[in-house]
Amino acid sequence: MSSRKTTLFYALLLAVAFTAVGMVIASRLDLSSPSSAQTLAAPPTNSAPLGGPVDASTFRNIAKAVTPSVVNIRSTSRQRVQEMTEFFGGGGGGGDDLLERFFGGGGRGQNGQGRQPREQETQAAGTGFIISKDGHILTNNHVVEGATKIEVSLYGEDADVYHEARVVGRDPLTDSALIELIEKPRQPLTEVKFGDSEQMEPGDWVMAIGNPFGLAHTVSVGVISAKERPFPIADSRSQNVLQTDAAINPGNSGGPLLNVRGEVVGINTAIYTDSRQQGNIGIGFAVPINTVRDLLTQLRTGKVTRGVIGVQVLPVPADALAEFGLKERRGALVAIVTPGGPASKAGLEPGDIVIEFNGKSVRNRDELVSHVTSTKPGTTVPLKVLRDKQERTLNITVDELNLESEAASSRGGPDGTPEPQEQEDAGFGLTMGAITPDVQRRLRLPADTEGVLVTGVEPNSPAFRGGLQRGDIILQVNRRTVGSPADASRLLGQVETGSTAFFLILRNGQETFVTVRKR
Repeated sequence: MSSRKTTLFYALLLAVAFTAVGMVIASRLDLSSPSSAQTLAAPPTNSAPLGGPVDASTFRNIAKAVTPSVVNIRSTSRQRVQEMTEFFGGGGGGGDDLLERFFGGGGRGQNGQGRQPREQETQAAGTGFIISKDGHILTNNHVVEGATKIEVSLYGEDADVYHEARVVGRDPLTDSALIELIEKPRQPLTEVKFGDSEQMEPGDWVMAIGNPFGLAHTVSVGVISAKERPFPIADSRSQNVLQTDAAINPGNSGGPLLNVRGEVVGINTAIYTDSRQQGNIGIGFAVPINTVRDLLTQLRTGKVTRGVIGVQVLPVPADALAEFGLKERRGALVAIVTPGGPASKAGLEPGDIVIEFNGKSVRNRDELVSHVTSTKPGTTVPLKVLRDKQERTLNITVDELNLESEAASSRGGPDGTPEPQEQEDAGFGLTMGAITPDVQRRLRLPADTEGVLVTGVEPNSPAFRGGLQRGDIILQVNRRTVGSPADASRLLGQVETGSTAFFLILRNGQETFVTVRKR
């Protein structure tokens, strides 16, 4: 071998050696990028059109194929006694109206009588389904939230055999959670397949599999009753869900809702009940699987990050398009701008109509919320708004959503109902009074607050339907500041019958934009 070839050979050998050593060092120091095998791949989604006949064996075959993927979940937690009745979809026991989990709740015992708070260890039951052969399971957040111990029972095993699991990630806004088996079973796990929840339409057949009232692996069949049903999840926030009449009961929470191909199209999360019946009455709700699938990567990391701009938005009133300068119903009406938040810093004002976000058209309120929450915090984007019938472009830096602080800021309110001091009927079904020192004290208003007090709202009046409440402070009428009930009454009197008046009110320390159509 020539000296030149020998030199080249040893140079290549040394390069390979150094590369190998470098890889070892990097792995030892954890400098290498994470292996793709460490990430959780979502089950493949089948977006092929649904079709074909439904016969006597269709649902039997679905149940046979998918039931092995469904697990029963037992969670243990320590909580106050009166909070037990607020937890729904989990245990086989009773409870108050199941929607109370979202709206707060009574803190009342089973007999309806108030009890002194005390903590005790409680167990609740729920459902989940396997999405990977390594033991990852999707379920509801409310099934495992606050749990000190999570146990999973697999299909085909004895009822008293449970495998311990841990929470990997939770997301309250979609009521979803990813958990993982700590103790892997000996037998291979069967994973589900994902369908396309966007394809589902009212009337489509669906099947639910779950653990209602502790009755493991129960199958029920129904149809999609409605889609994109807004369901309250947190203060001023909702999630669009699928509505179904497939029987869902306490314990079904976290289980799969399946299409006629046996693919998961939703996670069963809630039922509607009334005061007479606490079980299924044919109105159940499931979070669309597409929504959760898009979050799986973040759930795997243990944290779901969303954007926020510090506003509360409403649909644009269909009967006030001309007043806003719109030719068609589009955009999102800004009702509240959080002081010191991104929107406030960008110059957004209550009463603005957001028609474009980061170059994307905003058709409605939900679309704006979707655009904002999916934007990475710290990103600065252009925001196009309609104000006084003129388009304006603002630059806004998206912040990170913090549900706990958001909920805390929305709590509180007046410590008493103010008594009217001076009344003026403005023809909208409301009476107004002056802001006296006593009103300032009782409503904890800043000393320099200028406006008028809403002292009464007639039931079913325009003001009532528009959302005005007794105790609100009217700051502006039709974008003009009001300093007395006479000012407000005069401005409201100028509004023609059938036209819309714009109110800027102060409620619980927040400025809120309200529209009221004069009858």
